[in-house]
Amino acid sequence: MTGRICVVTGAGRGIGHAAALRLSAEGHRVALVSRTEHELLRTAASCPGETLVLPTDVTGADSAGEVLDAVAETWGPAQILVVAAGRNRSAPLERTSDAHWQEMLALNLTSVFQWLRAALPPMASAGWGRAVVVSSIAGKRGFRHLGAYSAAKHGVIGLVRSAALELARTGVTVNAVCPAYVDTDLTARTVDTIVTQAGWTRDEALRHVNDLQPIGRMVTPEEVVAVIGALIENAALTGQSVHVDGGLVQ
Repeated sequence: MTGRICVVTGAGRGIGHAAALRLSAEGHRVALVSRTEHELLRTAASCPGETLVLPTDVTGADSAGEVLDAVAETWGPAQILVVAAGRNRSAPLERTSDAHWQEMLALNLTSVFQWLRAALPPMASAGWGRAVVVSSIAGKRGFRHLGAYSAAKHGVIGLVRSAALELARTGVTVNAVCPAYVDTDLTARTVDTIVTQAGWTRDEALRHVNDLQPIGRMVTPEEVVAVIGALIENAALTGQSVHVDGGLVQ
């Protein structure tokens, strides 16, 4: 399975960056989406195949449609969508402001809905498509100080399951991956927060994050992307939310 038309959000760094590189290496054309153009250009330079650099704020009400229209005009309708854009912020519930709550839902849930809503109907009409959303183990269990983020990620899994059922007989699959702590810039910021809030050294905070996972280390972006690849390849996998967490949630 090569030569598909792919769109990857959050492609400038972390899991999205790794997903774009893998899809390109497998012979697909990849449209790269995030807010930061220079990060997308770095990803594009690392991809061996053809890319489109499409900087946009994925939370914009029209951004999904505009990007997908641009891809369709250049290559044709998107066939594979990887939604990897996301961010967390921590705060105890009593100090979670309305703005914090809305920020977490807008990026981590509402934008996912908007991208799936725009991308899935053309896939269904064509009789083939794959959508994979990066959720989190915070979508499977609660974590202290991550109420807004966890609520959004729980919502993503419900959305994925519902969409998968609606499209199950169309040739389109919809799935999620649920990483734990991944060795990315996002986790580095989490470690910084632990240092600030707990008063630990950075080494102590890193050791704490590593020890949370039974394998004793963070997951790599490439390990998450390997699961994304399996979900794309296997037509019998749909409506799933696959843990990539070193055994943390069982």
